[in-house]
Amino acid sequence: MKKNIITSIFFFGIILGCSRTPKSLEYGSEGCHYCKMTIVDKQHASQFMTKKGRTYAFDATECMLNHLKEIYPETVDLFLVNDYNDPGNMIDATKATFLISRNIPSPMGEYLSAFATEEAAKKVQVEHGGELFSWTEINTRFNQ
Repeated sequence: MKKNIITSIFFFGIILGCSRTPKSLEYGSEGCHYCKMTIVDKQHASQFMTKKGRTYAFDATECMLNHLKEIYPETVDLFLVNDYNDPGNMIDATKATFLISRNIPSPMGEYLSAFATEEAAKKVQVEHGGELFSWTEINTRFNQ
């Protein structure tokens, strides 16, 4: 019985250690890794986690994209962005749809917002205008 408990604890620890869940952002007190501004905007913040488990937080998606130009992106395991329509809810950036609209300001002035679905992004685009991008397309735009 005691051996089963120890084995269970051991495997539970391994599962937790292999988790792909970065730490929660501390809005209002945590600083952006790229520009050093305090992260307060729950509609535009982002973060990524490296394959070694280190998390980097950003006050805006554009800060994360600009930082990716300075590192090896292949070392990143998970990219997350806030869903514009669900502030504070982080979504997989590689599956998100991005909108650049001059009518929706973002913290660093790039007017970049992320949406969980293309349909959600299109609804906001109809109201505010702008151009839609996939993760690959937005990376290409920021790396030019």
